[in-house]
Amino acid sequence: MEWISLAPRARGLFYYRAVVGLVLFWAPAALVIGSMLAVFIHVWLGVFVGGVMALFALIATVWLPALSFSRWRYAVRGDDLLITRGVILRHLTSIPTHRVQHVDVQQGPLEQWLGLARVRIHTASGIGADGIIPGLKLDQAEILRDRLVRPSGNDGV
Repeated sequence: MEWISLAPRARGLFYYRAVVGLVLFWAPAALVIGSMLAVFIHVWLGVFVGGVMALFALIATVWLPALSFSRWRYAVRGDDLLITRGVILRHLTSIPTHRVQHVDVQQGPLEQWLGLARVRIHTASGIGADGIIPGLKLDQAEILRDRLVRPSGNDGV
């Protein structure tokens, strides 16, 4: 079994997501919590806690995307698709190919600009996508889609 990594350009998508999270959530949260502590308890406690939160968020924005990118892999075996991901909590998903109902290849604006796509695999579970693989080259995503929807086995219908 050969594990396949994401496209190298996908690293930028992971960093983009992390920077957006830093700007829209973590920096304002550090500012609000630090300000509240400074006003209601003590100025230096607010400065310290806000600064530690901001420093932690900045380090996580630099370190976690690279680690997360390196942990995404997938492998197509004879009768299933394996997807592994996760930094703190590792996930290994196995999707039997005979249960695949449809496969979507999607591109957002940034993915289009980078020539990347994500593959969403849907099975009969009915709870949304059972597997998502981000950051594939568009042609690689289309090949994977075609391979997963190829009729195989006996599905009992």
